[in-house]
Amino acid sequence: MCRLTIVIPVYNEDENIVKELQELEKHVIYEHIINIIYDFDEDTTVPIVESVKSNFKNKINLIKNKYGRGVLNAIKTGLETATTDYVVVTMADLSDPPEVINKMLEKAQINSADIVCASRYMRGGRQIGGPLIKGLMSRFAGLTLHYFAKVPTHDATNSFKLYKKSFVQEQTIESNGGFELGLELVIKAYLQNKIISEVPTIWTDRQAGKSNFKIMQWLPSYLKWYFKGYTKWFHG
Repeated sequence: MCRLTIVIPVYNEDENIVKELQELEKHVIYEHIINIIYDFDEDTTVPIVESVKSNFKNKINLIKNKYGRGVLNAIKTGLETATTDYVVVTMADLSDPPEVINKMLEKAQINSADIVCASRYMRGGRQIGGPLIKGLMSRFAGLTLHYFAKVPTHDATNSFKLYKKSFVQEQTIESNGGFELGLELVIKAYLQNKIISEVPTIWTDRQAGKSNFKIMQWLPSYLKWYFKGYTKWFHG
């Protein structure tokens, strides 16, 4: 029985998407559905996927972002349209190793976890490349939330996460920026005493295409959820 949906938000990922699908097919051992979420009909990813999707044994769906453009709305659409017990969000730029998805699903099932975070900052994890400031800020946020606020992951900000569908359905998403959605859901899970687990991952910066990460534009939204993570700490 298929228990996993892989959500991939895309924005003109024609240079990466076929390789990404091939890597998922090669490394993810569990039956899965892939939902590719795009913003607009002219996205260069769409015709590429249409031309190759029948070549893959696992089902591939193209789903138009129903909330308007942007990665936040694409991820929201992906989470809401998933029909399996678990849903994992990963990027199309080959930065997230697909074999880690197997470990995430196994950890979720063993621990009955509501969220499994792929962690760059736990033992066995690593980050290769990418903007220095972005990496330092992410590491600082993840490790301080873990050691001081006691959030049970070393990497709360990484978007590469697996969610229990039932947990996602209980949440009202408040994020209005971008990738901070993953941080929001971790903090909400922590404050609701849900089960959060993690597995190590090695993140590698994209080799083709352009990143849409807007660090200064999204920073206030990240900070909102970062400080909410200390709610239990402040209340003893």
